[in-house]
Amino acid sequence: MRPIDIAKRLGVSTSTLRHYEEWGIVPEVNRNENGYRMYTELHVAYFDCIRAMNTGFGMNVIREIMPLIQRGKISETLWKVSKIQSDLYQEKIKAEQALQLLEDENYEIDAPKGNKKWYSIKVAAEAIGVPMSTLRHWEKEQLIVPERNPDNGYRCYSKSDLRKLLIIRTLQNAVYSLDIVRDILDELNYHNVNDAIQKMQDSLDYLDYLLKQQLRGVSYLYRLCEMVEKDNNEINLDFGLSKQI
Repeated sequence: MRPIDIAKRLGVSTSTLRHYEEWGIVPEVNRNENGYRMYTELHVAYFDCIRAMNTGFGMNVIREIMPLIQRGKISETLWKVSKIQSDLYQEKIKAEQALQLLEDENYEIDAPKGNKKWYSIKVAAEAIGVPMSTLRHWEKEQLIVPERNPDNGYRCYSKSDLRKLLIIRTLQNAVYSLDIVRDILDELNYHNVNDAIQKMQDSLDYLDYLLKQQLRGVSYLYRLCEMVEKDNNEINLDFGLSKQI
């Protein structure tokens, strides 16, 4: 197929197709005697898969798994994608928990390591499911300012802080900017939770959207993997026959 025909079908420019080649996420393309690219049905399957997966998984994931498929590492590819979908489910659980925190003042977050009054940055990060560096960054951005131990200067997070951290995490994962997150937290400080509840519900809706986009992408991925495995089997069969001859 001609590059211009594939580009029109996918709604992208021909330069985008060339970028995919340069990034190594589609197989090498042969050229005819006039120097024009000669895309095969397999190339089209790669392009379709890349576009279908882009919204749900992002280009970083695509650039990681497409070279694996080209090397025939189908199972490794599918397990990586499965892990990403599992992570999305965990995000949903956290978002639902954050929504419950807003809707029910009496809802208790599962506090780590017993019923303590204060938690270290390590324990707080583990409870929320983010690196300690993320908590330091949020503190730098004035999203949350924990108490400090007067004896050693270590950060001390309360149960209230854990609740706020979970809300921040959910909003950040829903691609809200820090400024929007800060505004929502300010509303919470003034006990105006309605806007925060709506944003949290929007976050859950966004996760539902991502799930559908991921499943759509996986359907294209599975078809591509089937084509690659079929081609590899045919190559291996031809190689075996040539050795017998």
